[in-house]
Amino acid sequence: MTIFKEKLDEEFVTISEVKELLAEVEAERAADVDREMRYELARAIEHANTFAVLDAEESRELAEELLELEQVDEAAAFKIADLLPQDRDELRSVFAHGRYSLDGDELDEVLNVVAKYA
Repeated sequence: MTIFKEKLDEEFVTISEVKELLAEVEAERAADVDREMRYELARAIEHANTFAVLDAEESRELAEELLELEQVDEAAAFKIADLLPQDRDELRSVFAHGRYSLDGDELDEVLNVVAKYA
């Protein structure tokens, strides 16, 4: 017997937004003394705290501004908002999985948007 799970919805979020959500869960768990925090949850909180650079609002604004550029899709915009690449090589790694590569001017355009927030 095979059990399939149906995906109902999908939404991209930045690591900063995840950090906020996990902080709420952590506070909720801390309020209940009988409830332990699972290892996976503790590691996720540690990861979010380590790698979230911007606050949630700034990271969402950055992702939305990147989405306005025609060469950036939704997945890439949120990955860029998480990584905050500083140069062309770092930015190229985000687009490495894509079917096309950006030229120098397009990369610079994306980097200029990132520079406003980094």
